[in-house]
Amino acid sequence: MAKEKRFERVYTQGMGSMEIWVDKETGVQYLYRQSGYAGGMTVLLDKDGKPVVTPVVK
Repeated sequence: MAKEKRFERVYTQGMGSMEIWVDKETGVQYLYRQSGYAGGMTVLLDKDGKPVVTPVVK
């Protein structure tokens, strides 16, 4: 039995160089940025500095 994937890509800008991913267990959103052979991921924050969270539906 295959495990369900924890992260889901919900937004892509450009040629996949900037993406938003959501952790399906916590709802926390992450920004992923790729340029050439380098890339990085960070938590998306709102104007108050708190993580952006998508409601989790189970």
